[in-house]
Amino acid sequence: MLQQGLVLLCAGMGIAVGFLSLLAVVTITMGKYAPRLNLFPEPAPKKPAAPVADDAAIAVAIAVASQR
Repeated sequence: MLQQGLVLLCAGMGIAVGFLSLLAVVTITMGKYAPRLNLFPEPAPKKPAAPVADDAAIAVAIAVASQR
């Protein structure tokens, strides 16, 4: 009975250590190769909005906003 428990303990701990070791190896490997795959490219910079110099357009926008 005790021998079966020890075998089960060793098997379970061996599987857990093996899985965690495999997980660490895969994580380290993907950390090295993922930047080369460019899975998450940087977004293109947005162009700044053109400045509004028309006073009439500003007055219309304020009038529309005040009506709502």
